[in-house]
Amino acid sequence: MTTCTTLYRTPLGEMIGASEGGAIVGLWFVEEQRYLPTGINTWTTRPDEPALHRLGTWIDAYFRAGNPAIDFPLAPRGTAFRAAVWERLRKIPYGQTTTYGELAATLAAAPRAVGGAVGHNPISLVVPCHRVIGKDGGLTGFGGGLWRKKALLELEGAL
Repeated sequence: MTTCTTLYRTPLGEMIGASEGGAIVGLWFVEEQRYLPTGINTWTTRPDEPALHRLGTWIDAYFRAGNPAIDFPLAPRGTAFRAAVWERLRKIPYGQTTTYGELAATLAAAPRAVGGAVGHNPISLVVPCHRVIGKDGGLTGFGGGLWRKKALLELEGAL
């Protein structure tokens, strides 16, 4: 299956989106991003791919301080455990946060394991890993950089 990509300009820097078979499989910041997939530079650039176009529309609406509906399929790649964590992340309401410990309790899992899954979330923003904070309320762990996590939470009114 062909992986299609395109670049998006955002107020926090360029992002690269990826889709396969009409579903979004990734969204990462281009600079300062941890855990970019290997081979990303060999994927096919297709800004006209419908799911990537809808993702771009969603990104624009999100950065206008909105809470847009997700009208495209998501297909993040990962283990069953990571998929469960990522699904739980999608339930954190816009403008709210949770802690790694609280998230772990809902999954009956160890906070460290949950933290690893959160950190490897392949679809930033849409799967809102930035809404998970430390138990003391501190900003910890974000693959795109803590300064971006802070900016995203401020945009949403969570800080």
